[in-house]
Amino acid sequence: MTERSGVEAAQGVLGPEFRRLSIGIVSAVVFIAFESMAVATAMPTAVPELDGLALYAFAFSAFFTTSLFAMVVSGELCDRSGPRRPLILGAGAFTVGLLLAGSAQSMWPFLAGRAVQGLGGGMVIVALYVVVGRAYPEAMRPKIFAAMAAAWVVPSIVGPLVAGVLTDELSWRWVFLGVAPLVLIPVFLALPSVKSVDGPPPGGAPTRAGRKRFALATAIGMGLLQYAGSRADLLALAFAAVALVLVVPSVPKLLPAGTIVLRRGLPTVVALRGIYAGAFFGTETFLPLLLVSERGLSSTLAGLSLTGGALGWATGSWYQGRTKTVAPRYLLVRVGGLFVAAAISAVALVLVPSVPAAVVMLAWVVGAFGMGIATASMSVLLFQLSRVSEHGSNSAALQVSDALFTATFVGLAGTIFGSGHAEEVADTVVPTWVYLVILAVMACLALFGAWAAGRVRTAADAAPTGLTADPPSTTGPAAEPAG
Repeated sequence: MTERSGVEAAQGVLGPEFRRLSIGIVSAVVFIAFESMAVATAMPTAVPELDGLALYAFAFSAFFTTSLFAMVVSGELCDRSGPRRPLILGAGAFTVGLLLAGSAQSMWPFLAGRAVQGLGGGMVIVALYVVVGRAYPEAMRPKIFAAMAAAWVVPSIVGPLVAGVLTDELSWRWVFLGVAPLVLIPVFLALPSVKSVDGPPPGGAPTRAGRKRFALATAIGMGLLQYAGSRADLLALAFAAVALVLVVPSVPKLLPAGTIVLRRGLPTVVALRGIYAGAFFGTETFLPLLLVSERGLSSTLAGLSLTGGALGWATGSWYQGRTKTVAPRYLLVRVGGLFVAAAISAVALVLVPSVPAAVVMLAWVVGAFGMGIATASMSVLLFQLSRVSEHGSNSAALQVSDALFTATFVGLAGTIFGSGHAEEVADTVVPTWVYLVILAVMACLALFGAWAAGRVRTAADAAPTGLTADPPSTTGPAAEPAG
């Protein structure tokens, strides 16, 4: 590490040189996180008022499908001309989407607003990752990623509460309109620093481009799959078949070569991001239901498990960013996966009446702690193993992997749940085997990820930051061995 980067690391992400940028990045994540948490609270009131109950699920899938496409577009823009343009465009689109959704008088304009929000959110998150890769020295990246994870804590605690109050006392529209004027503030805070790292990356044009058509095909395919899942007829099979034709050949084009087969180094990092997310969120989706149905907890108490998860995740991210944390990154990723697998297994204890529900909720905090360690470590590894000219495309790939695996395994869990919970017995207790199968699948997925973490090690030890295909970055520290 150079003397300059050592001084920068010592002063921290809130030191004079980085304070404004760090506050801008964290604030942007806070607003995106708040909106994510708040929308789920406001939606049950908003959708009936707009006479769109039949399209309820599309209020969420519209955001997801467009954000998937926007992530790839943002990555290519970042690699071609720098992160400033996609950051501004993304923040503007997110704001316009909020205004459209908040002022909608019927369901279709509301869905259009949600789709525009997704475009903005997808562009912003990838641009922020590229800013981190370009603006912060390597030693500081674990800390800024920890701060970005911590930015989800307060919104996860107060977001549903604030949204509920706004919806009940004023109108659900304020959940959207109230946030709109605030979104641009963090962008203005960060812009001066972003401008200093803007422009084409050292080394010339990106080596991977032209993937927008594959991103569009994937987004449409995932949207069709979600629509097929909302139907219970033969037409659903036709939609699912078309979706698979679009998704199967397109997804590998959006990820680094070798991701599907866990090639050592960067491809494994990208794959693990999705694997861990799929296992964790595939379980978390059903955790509150388990606590309510099997233990009789109120929805409020069951929801505390999610709040505890957010706190555990932020704590894990903070731990991996500590200066005294000297374990190799691949080992942090592996330990995080083992924590997740153990927590998922412990969730099964909710089916044992003699085990206090608090034990299960505490176990979930531990699992989220593991996710915090592993996820932030994978973000750090991404930049250690990426050429500067591919920061954008690889950041997009990381987010795409996360989104695709989450959607796939949450959907798989839903399919398993539906197979054992037929409509004609909807008021009866869900068979125990249904929950056990879901938890077994997710625990095995996490264990597989923990095993695969070893495939990061050799490449990480061999590949220095920036790699030899690019000249050293002028915005970061001198190259150092990873992990």
